Amino acid sequence: MEKTDHRTRITKMLIRRAFTDLLRHKPIQSISIKELCQEAGINRGTFYRYYTDIYDLLKQIEAEMLDDFRRALKPLLDSNPRDLTPLKITAGIFQCLKENADICTITLGPYGDKDFAALLINTGRQNYMESYLKYFSSATPKQLEYYYAFVSSGCIGILEKWLAEGMVSSAEEIAKIAEGIMTEGVHFLQTQAKTPQ
Repeated sequence: MEKTDHRTRITKMLIRRAFTDLLRHKPIQSISIKELCQEAGINRGTFYRYYTDIYDLLKQIEAEMLDDFRRALKPLLDSNPRDLTPLKITAGIFQCLKENADICTITLGPYGDKDFAALLINTGRQNYMESYLKYFSSATPKQLEYYYAFVSSGCIGILEKWLAEGMVSSAEEIAKIAEGIMTEGVHFLQTQAKTPQ
């Protein structure tokens, strides 16, 4: 059984890698199962053992990433506000994004699933709003909505930069940068300028 599970994981990983490589160069509707199977080094029967079609493959990959993303967000609601630091949560989220770098690259690319990107942002918004209400108790819901809109767009920019650099920096390092910008704004750059690199 363990051997079968390992084989399944490897096969799915090969299919996912082939799929994301193809999505970098063409839209999903231009990818055939035959082409995908050739790229992955598998036969069509193997593909159909796990997926009904290309769209089912995309749906399953995105569902797995969404589960990972929700797990990374869980500390937001489980933590005592006094113990909760944005850095802990942000590091968990960036680690999740790093583990799903292939999908992040595709989602943010020209052939990405913009609806899925919007779903991730909205999922984050729901969780963050509840957490922010605890953490920033004097802020109004409207202020928090605008803050999240600003921060989420900024984090996408940071993610794009991180992906472009090959994610060589750790998730914790990127989270520190994101948190510094979120909590200190322009003062973050002034304090960093004084710190030797």
